[in-house]
Amino acid sequence: MQFKDYYETLGVARDATGEEIKRAYRKLARKYHPDVSKLADAEERFKEVGEAYEVLQDTEKRAAYDALGEKWREAGQPRGDDFRPPPDWDQGFEFKGRDAGDLHDLFETLFGQRGAHAHRHADVRRPGEDHHAKVAIEIEDAYRGATRTVTLRQPVMDEQGHVSVTQRQLSVTVPVGVREGQHLRLAGQGGAGAAGAPAGDLYLEITFLPHKLYRVDGRDVSVDLPVAPWEAALGATVTAPTPVGPVALSIPAGSVQGRKLRLKGRGLPGQPPGDLYAVLSIALPPATSDAARDFYAQWQKTMPFNPRESMGV
Repeated sequence: MQFKDYYETLGVARDATGEEIKRAYRKLARKYHPDVSKLADAEERFKEVGEAYEVLQDTEKRAAYDALGEKWREAGQPRGDDFRPPPDWDQGFEFKGRDAGDLHDLFETLFGQRGAHAHRHADVRRPGEDHHAKVAIEIEDAYRGATRTVTLRQPVMDEQGHVSVTQRQLSVTVPVGVREGQHLRLAGQGGAGAAGAPAGDLYLEITFLPHKLYRVDGRDVSVDLPVAPWEAALGATVTAPTPVGPVALSIPAGSVQGRKLRLKGRGLPGQPPGDLYAVLSIALPPATSDAARDFYAQWQKTMPFNPRESMGV
């Protein structure tokens, strides 16, 4: 997709009020309406103006769009280039009535169907709306459980129509065995109820922070495990890392690059637990000393080996 400057499309400042955005839209919609305008590109302009207004007149969509705009400018990319938002751009955003999972798709977030919000009088007793947010935790937290303080940002509009972002902090208990994509329900932490009605709930979608060692697929966890050539060829018992501490792992003789060794039940806890896979990576000692170079030279003489034989060369 391409990043578009909706503020520029409507000709308004980035801190424009909701009323200023509405006036600008009405003016441009009249100007470019296909039934009125004689411009060759009137229909396309009319669609662009409508698209910009659809986003900027909605408090939550506008806040999400502004967050993306900041990422765009930080990346220093010229407008109109293909744009792929960073995977963590929406972390900690708190939205009402919209599942945080929808934010994975930028179009769904910015241009998706808005929920119908019937007009209600302030004195009518009604429960508060449920809110949704996405939070990232360490993989180790899913193994041991943890209590974490999370900061949530919620877009709000003041009486003058300016959109701003408020913050609040919550203490969250992360249960053992929580999975990526799972939702944690915090009762009564959503939107306030009206006329004494109970507050809504807050649903936190769990994601895992990138880890320097581990990759997660469902409840299974993988780790790349370097082994020396002689360990792979002759077999050995080595120490392998896991999210809950090192373990002894037997390397079968004749192992090759990419072989997966399964540690049953050492993935994410659950019923049943996942498995941990050690993916073997053959690590060669660097030839940075005379002794090492002599070793490789002797190896070459005593063990003729063509690694490209299977390629027919």
